[in-house]
Amino acid sequence: MPTVGTFLRQLREAKSLSVEEISRATRMPQSSIERIEADRFDELPGEVFVRGFLKAYARALGVPAEEVLARYTASRRVAWVTPLPMASTAKPARTRRFGVAIAFVLLLILFTLALSIVLKPRGDDMPQELSSRPTLVHARLS
Repeated sequence: MPTVGTFLRQLREAKSLSVEEISRATRMPQSSIERIEADRFDELPGEVFVRGFLKAYARALGVPAEEVLARYTASRRVAWVTPLPMASTAKPARTRRFGVAIAFVLLLILFTLALSIVLKPRGDDMPQELSSRPTLVHARLS
């Protein structure tokens, strides 16, 4: 059984039609007709367009579109292959432990820094009104 493209080309040649004549009859670019006849469907715009092109080509040749589409569908069946599982790229437990240790040390440093900021004595940087020791300005006013 010939491929879809070969089948359509043979019908076109049997009717003594040129690619240009089919192009005008179907309003398809000549390059698309040449790709169909060469069975290079992956170079055409998309599955919907391919089916439309095949229907138009079949009508232009006077062949039932269902027959051409059935040939196309049969030729495009793809065997689905289940991919094999990839080898595990898991890191050894030693590197995980090392990462956890580094994270723990960083958190400890951050906690110590935050604690030192919170518990810092505030005698010098407090406003005078809130400070418990009198300043020279307060002493002179009294």
